[in-house]
Amino acid sequence: MRRIRSPSRSPWPRSLAGQAVALQILVITLIVLAGSALAVLDARRDGDAAAEAQVLGIATSLADSPSTAQAIESGRATEILQPVTEQVRTHTDIAFITIMAPDRTRFTHTDPSQIGGDYLGTIEPALRGETFTEVYTGTLGPSIRAVAPVRDSSGRIVGLVAAGILQQSLADRWQAQWPAIAAVGLGALAVSLLGGWGIRRRLMRQTRGLRPEELRVMYDHHDAILHSVSEGLIVLDRSGVAVVNDEARRLLSLPAGEVARSDLPEFLRTYNPGARDEVHVTDDRVLVVNRSPVRDGSDAGGSEVVTIRDRTELQGALGELNSLKVLTDSLRAQAHEAANKLHTVVTMVEMGRAEEAITFATAGLELSQQLVDRLSSAVGEPALVALLLGKTAQADERGIELTVTEESALPADTDDLLLTGQEMVTVAGNLIDNAMDACDPQDPWVEVTVNQNSERLLIRVADSGEGMDAGTFEKAMRRGYSTKSGAEADQHGLGLALVAQVVKRHHGQLSADVTYGSVVTVTVARP
Repeated sequence: MRRIRSPSRSPWPRSLAGQAVALQILVITLIVLAGSALAVLDARRDGDAAAEAQVLGIATSLADSPSTAQAIESGRATEILQPVTEQVRTHTDIAFITIMAPDRTRFTHTDPSQIGGDYLGTIEPALRGETFTEVYTGTLGPSIRAVAPVRDSSGRIVGLVAAGILQQSLADRWQAQWPAIAAVGLGALAVSLLGGWGIRRRLMRQTRGLRPEELRVMYDHHDAILHSVSEGLIVLDRSGVAVVNDEARRLLSLPAGEVARSDLPEFLRTYNPGARDEVHVTDDRVLVVNRSPVRDGSDAGGSEVVTIRDRTELQGALGELNSLKVLTDSLRAQAHEAANKLHTVVTMVEMGRAEEAITFATAGLELSQQLVDRLSSAVGEPALVALLLGKTAQADERGIELTVTEESALPADTDDLLLTGQEMVTVAGNLIDNAMDACDPQDPWVEVTVNQNSERLLIRVADSGEGMDAGTFEKAMRRGYSTKSGAEADQHGLGLALVAQVVKRHHGQLSADVTYGSVVTVTVARP
C-alpha cells in the first residue's frame, strides 16, 4: 500500500510506534521527577524527625541524671556541667546543650560568653513538668530543640535542660543526599529510555512504521475486503486460525464466532504452504484450495494464507459436458461407421446382390435400435439413457464389452426418482469410467445395473479388474484416487469422491467387494 505523507513537519512523531514511545517517555520523565521530589521531601522530613528524636533523647537523659540536679543544687553548676555538656554535644554533633535555672539563667552554653544570660525560648511547659520540642530562633539561629525539667530527689524542679540542632545543619544533611537521589532518578530515566527505544524498534517492526490513521484505514479496508471477497480466505498461524472470512465459513460450514483448527476439514489441519489448485471434496462441495506462506521477516514457519474456490457447480457442469462429449463422439463414430456400411450396401446392390445388401444393412440397425428401445422403456430418465448409450459406444470403441443388465429398471415418473438426473449421471458416469479404466485388458468387460423399487435405488457397476482394498477404497472416497499418473492424473481421481458426496447427501451406502469381478454398489433407501 502506498502512503502519501504531508510535506509539513511536526515535532510530534507521526508513526504509532513513535507516538507511543514519546508518550511513554513523557510519562516516565514526569514519574521520575515527581519521585525524585518526593524522595527529597521524604529525606527532609525523616531528617527533621530523626533530629527531633535525637535532641529529645539527649535532653531527657541529662535531665534525668541525678548528677545534674546535684550540680545545680551545689551552686557549681557551670563548673561541673559545662565540660559534660560540651563533651556530649561534640560526640552527638548537635548545635547546643543549655542547662538553666527555672528563671532562664544559663549555666552552660556552647558560647561561654552567653553563660549567665537568659535563655531564649519557651520553657513554660517544662516548668509544669512536661518535656516538649519546638522550632525556635535563638542566639545560634533557627533550631529544633527539646526542653526537659530537672528534678531533685523530692521531685521539685530545680532546673531545665535544652538541647537543639540548627536547621541549617539538617538542611546540609538532607541536601547531601541530593546527588544519590539524582543519580538514582537519572539511572531510572536512562533505563526507561533504553526500554522505550527497544519498544519503539519492536513496534516499528510490527506496525511497519505506519501512523495511527493509516492503521485505522488499513483495518477498515482489510475488514471490508474480507467480507466482500468472493473466495474463501483463511489465515493460519502457529496458534490456530487467525482470520476467516464469511465465504470460508459458508464453504466449510464453520461455526459462528472463534474458529479452532480442529473445526477445519482434515486437509487444512496440516501446514502445507505452496499448494496450488488442490481439489478437495467435502460432504457437499468440490473445493479448489491454494496455500501460500506468510512472509513476516522471521525464520519461524507455521503461518499461511489459504484461499478456497467453490467448484461444485462447475464440476457438475463438467460432468454433464463430458457425458455429452461421450455421446457426441459415439454419434460421430456411428456416423462414420454408417457411411462405411452405406458404401458397402451400395456396392453390393451394384453387384446385383440386393438380398444380401438388405440383410447386411438391417442386421446392425436392429441391434442398435433394440438397445435404444430397451433402455428408453426400462430407464426412462433421458440423461441417464443418453449416458448409457454413449458409454456403450465408447466401450465398443475401446474394445470393452459393456452390458446393461436386464434387471435395470426405473420408475416411468421421473419425479419419483430418489436421485435427480444430474446426480444419476454423476454416480453412474463416474463408476462406469472407473470400471472401464480398471478392467482387465485381457478380458475387458463392464456390467451396469440401475434399478429402483418401492424401497431403494441400486446402482451397481462391475468390471473384470482386480478391485481396490478397503484402505485404498476409503482414500478414494475421501480425497479422490486415480490409477493414472502425471498430468493425466490431475484430470482424474475425483470420480469416486464425487459419488461418495452424492451418496452421503442422500444418506445412502457406497460399498465395494470382489466377487464375480470388482463390484461397486450404491444403495439409496427411500426416506
